[in-house]
Amino acid sequence: MNVKEVIKPAAILFVICVAVSAALAGTNLLTKDRIALAAAQKAEESRMVVLPGAESFEEKDGHYAGVNGAGQTVGYVFETESKGYGGTIKVMTGIGAEGSITGVVVLSHSETPGLGANAEKAEFRDQFQQPVENSTGIQVVKFQAPKEGEIQAMTGATITSRAVTDAVNQAVEAYQNAYASEGGN
Repeated sequence: MNVKEVIKPAAILFVICVAVSAALAGTNLLTKDRIALAAAQKAEESRMVVLPGAESFEEKDGHYAGVNGAGQTVGYVFETESKGYGGTIKVMTGIGAEGSITGVVVLSHSETPGLGANAEKAEFRDQFQQPVENSTGIQVVKFQAPKEGEIQAMTGATITSRAVTDAVNQAVEAYQNAYASEGGN
């Protein structure tokens, strides 16, 4: 084996890698603004889902205040995350000015399809729409009908159920720390 037999394929491979890297960098430059716009639109749509009645949102200290057409604050939106079975679960929670959870959206997750991924379904998320006065937060229950302050775990995905609940409880705690002493506003 001589040096030419090694250097020539290595040089060709190097040129191919440089060309592919340049193509990826160019594609990233061309699409990054479009990707950022799509992410901003998705976030705005999610805020509208978790806080119905808000027509616009104002950023406030790491969360959003939802404002209706008359300029009144109707509630607040918090983004939190918790460790699930497959990785980090990011959750958006809406809390009305009167202190009830108005909606929950799972923004991203790496949970098992058909099990933990069911956290995105409305029948699971809608369980969280309840008052947040309970100082212990929302609890996860299995094999029994949930009462106020509880949600029913998804079958086969208790870890995911607890992770989403932990993220929602973080939002409730942030709301209580920021607004509970003010009566919501």
